[in-house]
Amino acid sequence: MQSRNKLLDDFARVASGAAGTVAGIRDEVETVVRQRIEAVLSELNLVTRDEFDAVKAMASKARAEQEKLEKRVAELEAGAAKPAAKPAAKRGSAKTGTKTAAKPAAKSASKTTAKRKTPTAGK
Repeated sequence: MQSRNKLLDDFARVASGAAGTVAGIRDEVETVVRQRIEAVLSELNLVTRDEFDAVKAMASKARAEQEKLEKRVAELEAGAAKPAAKPAAKRGSAKTGTKTAAKPAAKSASKTTAKRKTPTAGK
C-alpha cells in the first residue's frame, strides 16, 4: 500500500513541477510578446492616448473659435453692406456730377484704341 502512495506522491510532485514550469514559461512568453509589441508600436510612430486627447481638445477649441469668427465676419459684412448702399445712391445723383465726368473720359479712351487698331489691321 505504501508503494502506491509513494508512486502517487512522485506523480503529484512531477505534476506540480510541470505546472510551475508551465507558469514560468507563460510569464516569459508574455514578457517577450509585450516587449515585441512595444518595439513595433514605437517604430510605427503612434501617438499615445494622452497626446491624442490633447490634440482632440485643441482641435475642438479651434473649431469653436473658427465658427465664432465666421459668425462675427458674417455680421460685420451684413452691417457694412447696409450703410454702403445708402451713400452709393447719393453719389450717383445728378447733384454731384460724378457720372457725367466719367463718361467722356471713357469715350475718348475707346476712340484712341479704335484708331490704333485700324492701321494695324490693314497691314
